[in-house]
Amino acid sequence: MRRCTRAVTAIVLVSALAGAYGVAHPGRAAAQMPSCSFRGAPSALAERPSPLDSVLVSLGGAEAKLCYGRPSTGGTTRVGSEFPYGSPWQMGANEPTTLHLPFPATLGTVALDPGSYSLYAIPEADAWTIVVNGNPDRWGVPIGAEVRAADIGSFHAATTELAQPVERLSFRFVGSASNAGALVYEWERTGLSIPLARR
Repeated sequence: MRRCTRAVTAIVLVSALAGAYGVAHPGRAAAQMPSCSFRGAPSALAERPSPLDSVLVSLGGAEAKLCYGRPSTGGTTRVGSEFPYGSPWQMGANEPTTLHLPFPATLGTVALDPGSYSLYAIPEADAWTIVVNGNPDRWGVPIGAEVRAADIGSFHAATTELAQPVERLSFRFVGSASNAGALVYEWERTGLSIPLARR
């Protein structure tokens, strides 16, 4: 009886921890999709220096989800230094930044069918190239030729200089009850607005 009680307690704790991060672990009900997947034990999520987070996107009465890791600057310049201009970068940490779509949509200028897609960027000083990739199950980096072979499309997004620096990378969704809005990226002193519309 004691072993059974311990097993049930462990399952409850793991489920609660995964739920707190808005992510799914193996065996979670499919009805709760879209979800954020992750590698490793759910109990290790709380120990990550770059926490896993998500943004709900509401368009035309339906919900999509963006999943991403949230690195901090640590007081140093990251994009344009550690992540050089002109080189592909995952726009987050750990697992790739991933967009789960239950409906047809257009991200930037790229038309997408329902499904899950990973995103990455090629940053430059004044504008970034945002790339949509068909493999959401890869690790975030490196982004080499093998990863880029699954690219679906790309578009340019102008950057804005933020008035105040942002220590920890964040995404948020800006929109209304209509079929169009934008994913807003902010980190360090760089802001990006990525249009997202339901088709």
